[in-house]
Amino acid sequence: MTHMQIFGIEGLPEIEPGVDLAEMIHAAAAAQGDPIADGDVVVITSKIVSKAEGCSVELADVAASEFATTWASKWDKDPRLVEVVLRESKRIIRQIGPVLITETHHGFCCANSGVDQSSSGAAGRILVLPKDPDASCRAHRARFAELGVDVAVIMSDTFGRPWREGQTDVAIGISGMNPLLSYIGEVDPHGHEFHVQELCIADELAAAGELVKGNTSRVPVAVIRGREWERDDDASMAPVLRDSEKDLFR
Repeated sequence: MTHMQIFGIEGLPEIEPGVDLAEMIHAAAAAQGDPIADGDVVVITSKIVSKAEGCSVELADVAASEFATTWASKWDKDPRLVEVVLRESKRIIRQIGPVLITETHHGFCCANSGVDQSSSGAAGRILVLPKDPDASCRAHRARFAELGVDVAVIMSDTFGRPWREGQTDVAIGISGMNPLLSYIGEVDPHGHEFHVQELCIADELAAAGELVKGNTSRVPVAVIRGREWERDDDASMAPVLRDSEKDLFR
């Protein structure tokens, strides 16, 4: 593999609950002259999956707990937003200034349980992560197959990192391809055997897709073409989630 092509899918409308997201993406790609093809990797921003699956919360409907109210007042936060962050978390890992670092029910460690206010579709509305990102990716991949193309699907979200400034997109759901590429047991050109080298290809592709998406471009889907992948119908993000006893930051 010497080169890849990455392009965004434009022209998608505001996503409403219940829409056929895969069909919309398939049609929009064809309309812009870049039809999705066999072997493509389709990277879908989690936000539009949340919208399509109805994973939104109206702040007006949220009653904040005493803890959420107390903590929010200290940091000038909306206590209802804090309450949703708490509800979406399995546990709080760190409280650092106005940021709650939590572990979600999925097992993701991130800021504010992945709860997002931006581009939510309406004032006073927030989005939470899809309930089962892997299942969502499998459903989209199956729908793409019905539309005539065999693709891998990755769901991406923007995460910070404990050891570097800035954020990057990572994979939170996958279907069709293994998220990891292991070199363990292989030998480099100088005879050195790899013992720990294992790349998270899913995260690398998610980050690459963000280069043509962006937070303000209204391009929530990227297609990566030319990246070879071995079909894996049982793929999930489970192997990527590090056990807490091996996590130096928990």
